[in-house]
Amino acid sequence: MSKESKETFNPELDLVLERIVEVPVELVWDAWTKPEQLMHWFTPAPWKTIDCRIDLKPGGEFYTLMQSPEGKDFPNNGCFLEVVPLKKLVFTDSLISGYRPSGNSFMTAFVTMESLGTATKYKAVAIHKDPETKKQHEEMGFMDGWGTALDQLVAYTKTLPK
Repeated sequence: MSKESKETFNPELDLVLERIVEVPVELVWDAWTKPEQLMHWFTPAPWKTIDCRIDLKPGGEFYTLMQSPEGKDFPNNGCFLEVVPLKKLVFTDSLISGYRPSGNSFMTAFVTMESLGTATKYKAVAIHKDPETKKQHEEMGFMDGWGTALDQLVAYTKTLPK
């Protein structure tokens, strides 16, 4: 029996983005787990990610600071719940590092990766507490935003030295 968690998709509460990208899983993993790489692709342009801290362990910090095109900053504090190298990241904004309650609860995300040789089967699931929060995330542009960010991840990793 696997010790890994598995998201249970609820179409009334959850959003999913699934694709096969032509990037090896090692590069996708590094892009997600190395702050100096994540800041290149994480926020759909013209937004920017201007700061990032990653303590890659369950209970570790996952912090990003996004900046709008108008220069307004949007900090995102979260916590990793599960880290399975080259396979899975689970994080939430309901908790901050050390599993302390954040006072905010927008979503928990499961990002899974499966090696297909030179490509990766990529899946991101955002789970929400209620249909209103899911709807808010849809209206914020989940599919376009997370899809654009994934496109940016792919484009960025193709610029890395081989």
